[in-house]
Amino acid sequence: MAGAIRQPIDVDALSRYIESHVPIIKLPIDIKQFGFGQSNPTYQLTAADSTKYVLRKKPPGKLLSKTAHQVEREYKIIHALEKTDVPVPKTYALCTDGNVIGTSFYIMEFLDGRIIEDASMPGVSPQERNALWQEAILTLAKFHRVNPHAVGLDDYGKPSGFYNRQIKTLGTISIAQSQARDIETNQLVGNIPHFENVVEFFSNQALQPQDRSTLVHGDYKIDNVVFHKTEPRVIGILDWEMSTIGHPLSDLANLLSPYTFGRTEEIRSAFPGATNLKAFSPDARLEGIPTYQQCIQWYNEVAGWDAQRDINWGAAFGAYRNSVIMQGIAARYALRQASSAQAKDYGSKMEPFGQLGWQLVQEVKVERGGNVQSKL
Repeated sequence: MAGAIRQPIDVDALSRYIESHVPIIKLPIDIKQFGFGQSNPTYQLTAADSTKYVLRKKPPGKLLSKTAHQVEREYKIIHALEKTDVPVPKTYALCTDGNVIGTSFYIMEFLDGRIIEDASMPGVSPQERNALWQEAILTLAKFHRVNPHAVGLDDYGKPSGFYNRQIKTLGTISIAQSQARDIETNQLVGNIPHFENVVEFFSNQALQPQDRSTLVHGDYKIDNVVFHKTEPRVIGILDWEMSTIGHPLSDLANLLSPYTFGRTEEIRSAFPGATNLKAFSPDARLEGIPTYQQCIQWYNEVAGWDAQRDINWGAAFGAYRNSVIMQGIAARYALRQASSAQAKDYGSKMEPFGQLGWQLVQEVKVERGGNVQSKL
């Protein structure tokens, strides 16, 4: 829901730009800011003819990371995918001139549909719940089928070695984060549980998934797609900031993470949030939610490769990655660079995410039976 503007925009300067570059938007415009899009401020533009548009921009001020907040990359992939069967908003303009409103920004279509924050999808019938989940999975599979070369995205990421790069980067980051010391208690953040053993497991190339290369979203989940208002149909995928070329398993494991976190009460209690995780529990699954295996089967039928053998490895890696993310929040809280009570709470999830990752690693070891077969 769009509301009060928290980060002001020079409306006059933006209006002059629109008049010159996006004449389809009829002036004057009314501007509100969405509550989501915390990384890249996101605004709703309402034109004089009542048509709505969306503007995404970089945050104001000096950015801590050169690789974050890249709205230019968001625009590039959304614009490229307009020529495919992957549902994305129509793009209208990218402005990289910081003199207009202070930072780079782009303007795209406003999608008037449903954003469902709870992946268990309360408030719909079991039949629609099942159809919505199937549609989300098939949409991801269609996206992974897109040939980067065919849409001009050859240079969007490296063509191989995605997980090895992730393992190296996350390991380096985690070691640095572990050394952060609380400025009040002098206590170290410390390592995530079983850090060295987990890294050793994921680094074992004999156990890794076969290397694959597709476009990946980076944070594909139910609340990052827009469903049609009345039909079980995805009309757009949002939040492309983390997209790149990588292994499609990472997106599928992320989408299916409610099944991972919903398995037992102990795990569910450690990860409270918008989604009713109990609805994904094998012994208490909400009617209409597909089984884990059904989701994988739907995906396999369209994606063009079989994710079955590696999905549990991907789920374990996803839990490990999340533990490193939570450790980072804990490190920033320790230095009081993120001082909110919410940041402290998120940081405390480092331990349960790490324990879950280790538990899943053990299960993959049992699943493989120590009998690792050649990928050749």
